Order: sequence, then C-alpha cells, then structure tokens
Amino acid sequence: MTPRPACSSTPTAMEAIAWADVLVRQRLLHAAVLAPSGQWLVQHAPDSPVHVLAGPVDVVELAAAVQHCIRSTRPRTR
Repeated sequence: MTPRPACSSTPTAMEAIAWADVLVRQRLLHAAVLAPSGQWLVQHAPDSPVHVLAGPVDVVELAAAVQHCIRSTRPRTR
C-alpha cells in the first residue's frame, strides 16, 4: 500500500476556529481568542500567561502537538 502524501494546503481561519473551539471545549486550553489582527491569544490555564500565535497555521500546529501529547501519554490497550 502506498502511503498517502501529507496535506500541503495552508490551514484557513475557519479550520483554526474549529480546532480552537475543540481544544477549549475539551478543556485542553483555557481560552483561545481570534484577535482582529488575525493573531490568536491562547491561554493554557486561568492563571497562566497569554501566548500570541501568529495565525491559523500556529493554531493547527498547537492542536497537532496537543493530540500527539495525549496519544503518546495514553496507555496502550489492545
């Protein structure tokens, strides 16, 4: 079986909004807010500092990193 090529499209603002919503709803982030400039303000916990992400690509990369962390720390069951 031939491996599928990686997706080469750039994430859109709507994709970033969807991922940010999922991360906040699942309580993996405290807050993720799209600023008028197109940047994202992200806070991991209520008392943690606010981080500024440049745009949709960074939000999707953050979601991927969170998924990787969850999957790598979850006990494997068969």
